[in-house]
Amino acid sequence: MGFLVQFVVFMLFPWFLSVRAEENYSSQHCDFPAIFNFGDSNSDTGCMAAAFYPEVLPYGETFFHEPVGRASDGRLIIDFIAQHLGFPFLSAYINSIGTSYRHGANFAAGSSTIRRQKRTVFEGGTPFTFEIQVAQFNQFKARTRKFFNQDAQGKNSFRGHFPRPEDFAKAIYTFDIGQNDIAAAINKVDTEDSHAVISDIVDYFENQVQTLLGLGARTFWIHNTGPIGCLPVAMPVHNAMNTTPGAGYLDQNGCINYQNDMAREFNKKLKNTVVKLRVQFPDASLIYVDMFSAKYELISNANKEGFVDPSGICCGYHQDGYHLYCGNKAIINGKEIFADTCDDPSKYISWDGVHYTEAANHWIANRILNGSFSDPPLSIAHSCRAQ
Repeated sequence: MGFLVQFVVFMLFPWFLSVRAEENYSSQHCDFPAIFNFGDSNSDTGCMAAAFYPEVLPYGETFFHEPVGRASDGRLIIDFIAQHLGFPFLSAYINSIGTSYRHGANFAAGSSTIRRQKRTVFEGGTPFTFEIQVAQFNQFKARTRKFFNQDAQGKNSFRGHFPRPEDFAKAIYTFDIGQNDIAAAINKVDTEDSHAVISDIVDYFENQVQTLLGLGARTFWIHNTGPIGCLPVAMPVHNAMNTTPGAGYLDQNGCINYQNDMAREFNKKLKNTVVKLRVQFPDASLIYVDMFSAKYELISNANKEGFVDPSGICCGYHQDGYHLYCGNKAIINGKEIFADTCDDPSKYISWDGVHYTEAANHWIANRILNGSFSDPPLSIAHSCRAQ
């Protein structure tokens, strides 16, 4: 018996030391001085509103009580990330009125894609691709350094408005982009090789992350894309379909299977790329966050979590194939329709059929920030220490 006990102790002792080391390791919080965010409308805090047409009510009604450039009734996941890390909300990079970039900047823009698209802004495209966002960041970093050098010579005083030059290497870089690329690929699924397209999208993403690594970024918090087949505006219940969807078209939550499968393929290739970059850049920390699973968990358990059916849309008119988006008016079947909001947005997952409500964003943020959906499984506050 004594030998058996010694053997067990011998086998478990290394494991015990590793657990203790991990506990000590994870107790060390990262001292992030700033956040730099890249993405699409899921994390745009005012870029498109500043560049083109501002949001109108009821956008922003729940938390801000006015439109603030966010595609939601309130806060986005990036807002909850900033709050969790003790920062103010991120200002959009091109929003010049009343902004401060002391703790970072947001380069995300609605409709943005990883790859360049042929569509114009008026066709739903955007000039603010991932490549452009990275170029904007590069300019921001260079001009910030210039201002600080001038300040040291007594020419300017910008220290209270911009990150310090040394903050860029210590900052956390967050990403939520790719959904619009997948949507574009879905629209061309019959005319393009979707597998090749998805591989190309991920390659473009990798190139831009490598550019940021070359510019000194070292901590990356990378969201994969969500279950695009679960966006209510695409569900058959909100579209005029002459036939009932065939077997296998929808899953148990009413989501479109083939669209989610494309998102899953993108996510798998994205994760492989993140793993590859970790090997190439061992001094960097690259966290892969499974947003798909977090969002799908909410959709699957909507009623249990206090939400209405996940196909429900709080703001907008989506009936019989007519899509009138939140805050707009139109004549439909001879009747003037105003796409107003629901009585209680906190009960809905979907705000406008495409974007999430503040309540849903808050629920998702609470699930991802502690590292439950991360690889490696570190909370965002410890994400600088992944390697």
